[in-house]
Amino acid sequence: MTQATKHSGGCHCGKVRYEVNADLDQPVLACNCSICGKTGVLLTFVPKSEFRLTAGDDGLSDYQFASKTIHHLFCNTCGIRSFAHGVGPDGTEMVAINVRCLDDVDLDKLSVNKYDGKSA
Repeated sequence: MTQATKHSGGCHCGKVRYEVNADLDQPVLACNCSICGKTGVLLTFVPKSEFRLTAGDDGLSDYQFASKTIHHLFCNTCGIRSFAHGVGPDGTEMVAINVRCLDDVDLDKLSVNKYDGKSA
């Protein structure tokens, strides 16, 4: 059994920074929906209690589309979308972490599952 590890991450310019406890031994998600497909994110999901924004709350812009249930947050300086938040199917507040924005993560060692968000 694996367990969550503390990771730090953020945007390109460094204005937005956060810490998250995430289990990257579990597969991350590559979604092909209209926004994920264009931005190339790799996602892992954690309960809101496992996420802590450490800098840049005032530097985030919120983008919502379609059902407007997910807050796609991006740095208003460099434009990087390092995380999003919303509510999971069971009603739990969740944060979607763009694993590409975590410091010191070897992306080649991750297991990736593809998700057909275009058809969902």
